[in-house]
Amino acid sequence: MTRKLSTQMDRRRLLASTLAASMAGVWAVSNAAAAEWPDKPLRMLVGYPAGSGIDSVARQLARQLEVYTGQVVIVDNRPGAFGNIAAQTVAAANGDSNTLLFTPNSTHAANVHLFRKLPFDPVKDFTPVATVATLSFVLVCDPKAVDATHVTQLIQAIQREPGRWAYGTGNATGMVAGAMFKSQAGLDLLGVPYKGVPQAMTDLLGGRVQMVFADATLAIPLVRAGKLRALAVTGQRRMAALPQVPTMAESGLLGYNLTGWFAVFQSAGVPMKNNARMSALVQRALREPSMAEFLRNIGAEPEPSTPEELARRVTEDTERWGRLVKLAGIEPE
Repeated sequence: MTRKLSTQMDRRRLLASTLAASMAGVWAVSNAAAAEWPDKPLRMLVGYPAGSGIDSVARQLARQLEVYTGQVVIVDNRPGAFGNIAAQTVAAANGDSNTLLFTPNSTHAANVHLFRKLPFDPVKDFTPVATVATLSFVLVCDPKAVDATHVTQLIQAIQREPGRWAYGTGNATGMVAGAMFKSQAGLDLLGVPYKGVPQAMTDLLGGRVQMVFADATLAIPLVRAGKLRALAVTGQRRMAALPQVPTMAESGLLGYNLTGWFAVFQSAGVPMKNNARMSALVQRALREPSMAEFLRNIGAEPEPSTPEELARRVTEDTERWGRLVKLAGIEPE
């Protein structure tokens, strides 16, 4: 009798032990799943057209994030108003960690000075994730239409025929770059805005504008193919991808220096742990040799940052772009 009772107790202990182990496994799996955000597809909004320079970088980053997370990353192009339309959509996401904004400095530094009123607050409505890259712009022309191989020659040609020349821009940085050129050289020159740089390039090749201040991503392939001529870059240093092209300052416009950046943001109110994880994923992507090589080949320089560093960049660059916009003589719309 004693032996039978002991056997029954052993069976009960074994059953209880098995059940406890099973429940512990369920809890472990549940906790692991909770820790592995994102657990559904991500949406990355870009405020410029498909095929634009920033779009190509966004898609490259999206592919890398898909590798890390196992989730689809949908790139959603919402062109218009120098990125404001896409930014407004993300600002309204109300803490949705799965909605990302991939944007240049326009939405978070320049546009507050270019528009009388923004449909969002660049600071209060967003959570910084990470800076992705910095980049200069390239002044390009059609060599078949413009007989100039140097900025000085271009300036002289414009001075000979004032009022006939126009430059195209597809984003805030290009707009300010052109206005600075016009102001510093004292030229009668018309700025023509487009929804994106690809449209400006199309009109440049079609003869409707004579020059474009383009992001290097789109300019470099056309320059290498001989379809466009690069006269100068807007940063303070020459571009590794175009080492033979001088800076605007080297071309005679002393003090001329303009660069932009790309970064990722989430809306305000996202959980801190999700923001920290996304920042770590973006920084990890930028340390991949293939990603760094891709960026340098298109004239950009990888620049991973923490959310705190990006927040400081936004504050500092908002002030800097205020000075640049005023120097360029641009009135807000």
